Amino acid sequence: MYRSHTCGELTRSDIGKDVTLAGWAAKIRTMGGMAFIDIRDRYGITQLAFNDGYNPELLKKAAAIGREFVIQAVGKVAERESKNLQMPTGEIEIIVTELTILNSAKTPPFLIENDTDGGDDLRMQYRYLDLRRETVRNNMLLRHNLAQAVRQHLSTAGFIEVETPVLIKSTPEGARDFVVPSRLNPGQFYALPQSPQTFKQLLMVSGFDRYFQIVKCFRDEDLRADRQPEFTQIDCEMSFVEREDILQVFEGLTKQLFTTVRGVDLPEVPRMSYADAMCYYGSDKPDIRFDMRFVPLNQVAQGKGFGVFDNAEAVIGICAPGAAVYTRKQLDELTDFMKRPQIGATGLIYCRVEADGSLKSSVDKFFDQEALKLWAEACNAKPGDLILVLAGDLHKVRKQMNELRLEMGSRLGLRDPFNYKPLWVVDFPLLEQDEESGRWHAMHHPFTSPLPEDVPLMNTDPGAVRANAYDLVINGVEVGGGSIRIHDRALQERMFELLGFTPDQARAQFGFLMDAFEFGAPPHGGIAFGFDRLCSLFGGSDSIRDYIAFPKNNSGRDVMIDAPSALDSAQLDELSVSVKKG
Repeated sequence: MYRSHTCGELTRSDIGKDVTLAGWAAKIRTMGGMAFIDIRDRYGITQLAFNDGYNPELLKKAAAIGREFVIQAVGKVAERESKNLQMPTGEIEIIVTELTILNSAKTPPFLIENDTDGGDDLRMQYRYLDLRRETVRNNMLLRHNLAQAVRQHLSTAGFIEVETPVLIKSTPEGARDFVVPSRLNPGQFYALPQSPQTFKQLLMVSGFDRYFQIVKCFRDEDLRADRQPEFTQIDCEMSFVEREDILQVFEGLTKQLFTTVRGVDLPEVPRMSYADAMCYYGSDKPDIRFDMRFVPLNQVAQGKGFGVFDNAEAVIGICAPGAAVYTRKQLDELTDFMKRPQIGATGLIYCRVEADGSLKSSVDKFFDQEALKLWAEACNAKPGDLILVLAGDLHKVRKQMNELRLEMGSRLGLRDPFNYKPLWVVDFPLLEQDEESGRWHAMHHPFTSPLPEDVPLMNTDPGAVRANAYDLVINGVEVGGGSIRIHDRALQERMFELLGFTPDQARAQFGFLMDAFEFGAPPHGGIAFGFDRLCSLFGGSDSIRDYIAFPKNNSGRDVMIDAPSALDSAQLDELSVSVKKG
């Protein structure tokens, strides 16, 4: 028996017990005739004590232990003189009688502690060492608990977990596919699924009624903090449902997860149309932890001889509460932030509402006190507030103002990661048009149903058609999205036609689904939650990488195993694949 107890379970009630522990040497401290080793496993840390007067040979052996050696210690639990009440085992220590080195270890390239000295690249290269750190281990535990809670809740609600294929057919919609050459079918390729969309719809045709899967998905797209080439989603589908049924079921799941995993009781989740989200927040995933809604100022700001406003399609303001104290230096920094290429604003107009109610703006040359008062009234600005204004093309200004609003929310401390504010965003456009080609694209995917009342518009005004779709947004992060699906073959064919598919192309790509619809497809719909995003949200982090055991870096590489990597010529020949050189 390597151990009788873990390194995180012994307490005062165990004093006097003979125990055996096994784990890694986290810290070694020697002082004169004494030595202490912190032994660590996934459950915690326990202090081992060695005394020269009790066993000189054992003390000498302890002094030879290096960091991250794998050791086994036999001894008796004793009360600790210098207690550490910050850890569960901090009131006891083990007086060691036997010490065994199970495996030696090289000195790790960074400290395996919560406050490590290892940078991201180094820790990813030695991820198996990084995973020993308590903070990272707790992230994995949170992920595990979340997955268990999902399975428990959905199983109780009558959902069946079904695995769908990983080697599927490539489709032209959405992001780029990862493709896999087929050795047995030279010149042909599988694709890795971007989602199990068509398969879960086929399961509804099969009569499964309620399906879910915690499933790996793959997208060959540019990466950032909340994206990975492979990611996990909670994929769900239901039959004989309307939108309201799905919102109720998965709002219930969301509330249950927050209660079970975070101990947080969420209120009823409000709803907002896509049109309102864009109008008031400039984003289809608005952060509603704070107000600062957009205020249209065209009527009160134009016609005063200020060309920036007079020539603009939109003049939009926000009111930053309590920010009138901002100095000129801070305002210049904010202006520089908005001028960054990623945002692209040409400038920023401000107006302070002073403590005495007077107004001071960066455009006083064009606007007197009476004119500025109209700004303040429109923005509901009070003494001490700061009005920030952008002008230009409506679409661009909304996007820029969204960035400004989020930045001000962060600067003013209004974006507490553990203050959870969920929101359903509904009534998205069904289609969006490419400006250059004029071609229509599905905003979600080609199987999304239009709202029933908008179906006639598919023949007369496709751009006005609203999708029977919904996104769950929490703290400005889209954590889930779905829709009622098209289950009628004729409507699905019309959708493919709008997307530019010829009948032959639609048949080649999705004939199997169209055929299935002819055998009695029920009304159905579903949703998928980004599981990695949900984990990071629960943990208060901006990056999903912290909650994936072995993530890729921002270039899509696994630097630990050095993947992707080249194949030798024999493997390529066997797969009938040629590679361009240079």
